[in-house]
Amino acid sequence: MATSVLILPGYQGSGDEHWQTFWERENPDFKRVIQRDWDHPICKEWIEKLEEEVAQAGEEVVLVAHSLACLVIAHWDAQKMHSSIKGALLVAPPDPNSDVFPSNVEGFETTPMGLFDFPSIIIASTNDPYASLSYAQGLAKAWGSALVNVGDKGHINSFSDIGSWEEGYAYLGQLRRA
Repeated sequence: MATSVLILPGYQGSGDEHWQTFWERENPDFKRVIQRDWDHPICKEWIEKLEEEVAQAGEEVVLVAHSLACLVIAHWDAQKMHSSIKGALLVAPPDPNSDVFPSNVEGFETTPMGLFDFPSIIIASTNDPYASLSYAQGLAKAWGSALVNVGDKGHINSFSDIGSWEEGYAYLGQLRRA
């Protein structure tokens, strides 16, 4: 059976209390994309791993990215020589020009701003310390993504106190049914 959902954690991975981890536990057909180094991401390596996993998963796969992984998808799509997907849920994409963006990542200085080849939804928060809502709005316009503002939920991670985040799961359902 083809993988229906690929989970793409961001910088430092998604811990035991992260909504991505809850989703994986609750859905045996969801698969996490495991990167070689969660603490020192290299864009080129993360893109290559994503392409490898997407090629194995098949065209009906939906990507679920958090934080830095959203930028990985943008870089992956910009290559325009990648496997096809059904869609992508992009949660809390960070601004690489922000003062709090990790300094030990490589290759993420510039974010590709071309239209994606697949449907996508960006989920953003009004008080995300890693990106302003206006930054997320700019990404949505450039990428051709729908934008959902979920209010004050920080970086939409373990510290946001959202558990398995049913609201996000509903947006994933929209992409899977499309």
